Amino acid sequence: MSIAEYMSMCLFHPKHGYYTSRDPFGSEGDFTTAPEISQMFGELIALTLAQAWMDQGQPQHVALVELGPGRGTLMADILRTLRAVPGFLDAYSIHLVEASPHMRSLQKEALKGFEPTWHDGVETLPDNQAIFVVANEFFDALPIRQMVRDGAGWRERQVGVENDTLCFGLSEATALSALQHRLEDTKDGDLVEFCSAAPHIMTTLANCIEQNGGAAFIFDYGDWRSLGDTLQALQAHDAVDPLHQPGQCDLTAHVDFEALITDLPCSHSKVTPQGIFLERLGITQRAQALASKLNSAALDQHIAAHRRLTHPEEMGNLFKTIALFPNGAKPPAGYEV
Repeated sequence: MSIAEYMSMCLFHPKHGYYTSRDPFGSEGDFTTAPEISQMFGELIALTLAQAWMDQGQPQHVALVELGPGRGTLMADILRTLRAVPGFLDAYSIHLVEASPHMRSLQKEALKGFEPTWHDGVETLPDNQAIFVVANEFFDALPIRQMVRDGAGWRERQVGVENDTLCFGLSEATALSALQHRLEDTKDGDLVEFCSAAPHIMTTLANCIEQNGGAAFIFDYGDWRSLGDTLQALQAHDAVDPLHQPGQCDLTAHVDFEALITDLPCSHSKVTPQGIFLERLGITQRAQALASKLNSAALDQHIAAHRRLTHPEEMGNLFKTIALFPNGAKPPAGYEV
């Protein structure tokens, strides 16, 4: 089977899939995301979201969307911050794109007092109103295909069985139109990853934004243009073999940001390191304000959280962000074009 089929089965199988059978987040899980590290992450996203809403004339009907909402922590932080923005919470409805029934139950608990609508995919999101979308570590979990350059064609990396053990192998070489442009910057033996699902998702969101207004804010680890094997597995915060205990480990791959924003109908920002984005929005000043109310171990944890989110040697440079917005609109705060 392809890497994409393997990832899909391991992550999303209705009974044995990683995301459908457990809570993977936090210190008790396998990894920790930015919203679980500090409330500051969600607060600053809320600020740039609110500014974009005001810059676009404060539309009165707004779909506030999160793709892959985890435990609901990020959306809860965003909503708490948006309470201070006059008029916004009178205009919005909440929409969560989440396939896992288990994760939906955690989100419902985190968002008590609100009334989210859940969606299995982006196809059923509202398409007749402004749409403001947040996606943090969503695209890295989408199944990818891995192709190895072989002359003017590509051999697909696949998962098979040898001596009752899972192993990687390669298909026969074939031409692939989706990677025709990569023949210009690769050589024999180079491995290129691509995600078949991502362009459809991005185009759907971009069409809504261009037609009705809004913005999308995407955060993930990766870079511009895929090259090399980035498939990885995490279990209890440690790296393990991607073929180790299928369904029991988190499987992800670096996001190709060039592929995300190719041929979109709306405008997009430059790809920006997460640390630079957060600093532009004043995370250090916010961190100092919160630190003034802390001491001892809580202060140490707070300082460590600020460093982890922003420092180039931690999440600050590994994670990148881009924004989508309508043609002719101002780029959202924290982004450049």
